[in-house]
Amino acid sequence: MGKVTVVAIGAGNRMNAYAELHPQEMRVVAVVEPNRIRRTQLAVKCGVEERNCFESWEEFLRQEKMADAVFICTPDHIHYEPAMLALERGYDVLLEKPIAQTLEECMAIVSRAHELQRVVGVCHVLRYHPYFKKFREVVAYQSLGELISVNHVEAVGIERMTHAFVRGLWRKEGETNPMILSKACHDLDLLVWLTGKKCLAVSSYGSLKWFRAEHAPLGSSLRCTDGCVVEQECPYSALELYYRRKRWLRHFDIPEGADPETVILQELKTGPYGRCVYHCDNDVVDHQVVSMLLEDGITVNFSMDAFTKDSGRRTHFMFSQGEVFGDERILTVRHFHADREDEMYDFSDFYGECNFHGGADQGIVRDFIHAVKTRQGDALLTNIDSSLESHRIAFEIEKQRKKTVVRDPYISGRE
Repeated sequence: MGKVTVVAIGAGNRMNAYAELHPQEMRVVAVVEPNRIRRTQLAVKCGVEERNCFESWEEFLRQEKMADAVFICTPDHIHYEPAMLALERGYDVLLEKPIAQTLEECMAIVSRAHELQRVVGVCHVLRYHPYFKKFREVVAYQSLGELISVNHVEAVGIERMTHAFVRGLWRKEGETNPMILSKACHDLDLLVWLTGKKCLAVSSYGSLKWFRAEHAPLGSSLRCTDGCVVEQECPYSALELYYRRKRWLRHFDIPEGADPETVILQELKTGPYGRCVYHCDNDVVDHQVVSMLLEDGITVNFSMDAFTKDSGRRTHFMFSQGEVFGDERILTVRHFHADREDEMYDFSDFYGECNFHGGADQGIVRDFIHAVKTRQGDALLTNIDSSLESHRIAFEIEKQRKKTVVRDPYISGRE
């Protein structure tokens, strides 16, 4: 088999990252994207002919099969239907996380993939990150005795929170997913993968506490561009974040040859990113804690926190004879035996998102290409079967959170 041919369904940041990888082994032959600017830019980048560019996945999937696989890199609510129809049309699928919006939809994709013998991978790319691969190697080596408990923190970061989960695409649960799934499914997947244990029970607390209209400062306006009298001192100012500091601009569609500042300012005046964080239509949580009971009596405490200046993950595994902890930069192994020295591994060079997740993007695409060529979907590190467990846990966590949130007098009547 020569190059694996791929159709890009969705032409956002994730697909643009994947499209650059392994050109000797993979070729993008069609682009599906409703946004004309994004569709054209990716098509030009990949050398895709105009006749193989489509505005909708429905239009594309009415065509005769034209590739080996599809990469579905669409918003969360546009995963299930195109995935199911692509499987029916004979395509293997690399599906961005999360799999779908309900556990039933997730299970339906798994079932249909098995029935049709298709390869389906889920983009839990952090399993391929050198830091987490080393973390798993240390845990699996079993030199520290029995695993007792785990503490894990996902520091979302205030910039990412306001950009993506207050103003942005993932702000409303009904249109995407609960934040525990849309943001933290990576973390749940890592916890399942690192421990190798099944989750038996969960409890959870959390709410949308801060980004509400009643917390808007006196003199604030509906948009940061509408003459807001507190804009200059507001830590969440859209003008400061996007226009002055030029952050997150990869999420703006700037036509070739256009003046970026003019485009950004117009977007802030008319689009979702210019809205005051206290006057958006967001409903996902801004903080959440989870307790999990795993097999063998292992306990896990997991906290998802938006109110941090920096973003990142901190993980601490505690064993009967030692501990392992790290922050995605430095991984430390400490032994309780006096004659055993601490071990330290530095992954600072791999930290950050602008380097294809430290090589993890390359890893998942390479793995998927191999699975398509060999028809060995089970060998894919992030095959859909292995990814289903973290989704099952996430939906149960959200179910338990909603059971308890109404008992909180601070939140009661405001959800």
